[in-house]
Amino acid sequence: MTDVSTERAITVTVNGVPRETTVPVRRLLSDALRHDLQLTGTHVGCEHGVCGACTVLVDGTPVRSCLVLAVQVDGTEVTTVEGLAREDGQGGQILHPVQEAFRECHALQCGFCTPGFLMTMAAGLEARDPSTDITDDEVDEIVGGNLCRCTGYANIKKACRRAAGLMKEAAE
Repeated sequence: MTDVSTERAITVTVNGVPRETTVPVRRLLSDALRHDLQLTGTHVGCEHGVCGACTVLVDGTPVRSCLVLAVQVDGTEVTTVEGLAREDGQGGQILHPVQEAFRECHALQCGFCTPGFLMTMAAGLEARDPSTDITDDEVDEIVGGNLCRCTGYANIKKACRRAAGLMKEAAE
């Protein structure tokens, strides 16, 4: 007889912290992050992988957490929007360049899509050579998989360009 256990213990490093939890085998990663690990920065929009609001990084690669089962990330590193900023060594945090650029460029309105944009942009910008100027085609490619119903994308694209510039300055 086969074991048809409906729950499984998983170990995942989330935002640099090893976490263990037991999840139903059919629990989505987005739900495990929000409900089991209390990390509510990951938003669930369409639940079909279309909008991008639930994007997180799994081993550095952007994934739609509403399309991945939590048990599939057992043994991996997951980065959520809560893990983008880094400690400043004095009890505070230093924003990631994409977070700083969103703030500077007023790239959000309601904010629902923002975590997904931030995660997608961080991965896209970190994967490119920061010493080169970003092109309009690169910006379109980076932000093109996420949906926003409020902004019209102008300030989101502006923020992507600004973040690329901040990353270029940091690399010099």
